[in-house]
Amino acid sequence: MDNSRKRLNEILHQLAEIDYVHPEDIPNIDLYMDQVLTFLDQELGTVREATEDKAMTKTMINNYTKNQILPSPEKKKYSRDHMLNLIFIYYLKNFLSMKEIKNILDPINTRYFGSKEGLGFYDIYSAMVGYESKVASDVTKDIIRKYNISKQAFADQDEESRAELQEFTFICELAFDVFVKKMMIEQYLAQREDKPQTKEESSQENPM
Repeated sequence: MDNSRKRLNEILHQLAEIDYVHPEDIPNIDLYMDQVLTFLDQELGTVREATEDKAMTKTMINNYTKNQILPSPEKKKYSRDHMLNLIFIYYLKNFLSMKEIKNILDPINTRYFGSKEGLGFYDIYSAMVGYESKVASDVTKDIIRKYNISKQAFADQDEESRAELQEFTFICELAFDVFVKKMMIEQYLAQREDKPQTKEESSQENPM
């Protein structure tokens, strides 16, 4: 096995060990800020970059609340729905702006945050976890496919140059995939902003 294939297998093994925050592990009691930070740091530890000290900080959470991305806590306590919001924010903030995250979460928070009847935020998160776990193997297969494509590039170059250029090709393929998907999200949100308001939405923004 060549060194590049070995490195890929090591990375894929690390990715396979990344786990999501299990819904049943999220406390269904109100927590103070320090408890929230401790929980997020422990639960998101496996997905954080090695250079990242904390999953989130008090300043970050306060900024999310100030910018109306995260609903305000009740008497300085954060509910399970707050925790779920913060988990979504954590993943989205790696590649989307705060404005885009707010655009994504606003309608979900408006309809489902703190819901006591019917579908709730916890149900939505549980469903999303199920969907993501189903596509994990497809993501791995796609990464391997991109790697195999890159190994066919620059075959006429000398060994050292070929290895360097093939690695660059592989990284560019991964980067382009991220770029396209990020652009799709941005375009989708832009179209949603341009969508004409319903009478109900208009009355909510302009109460008599």
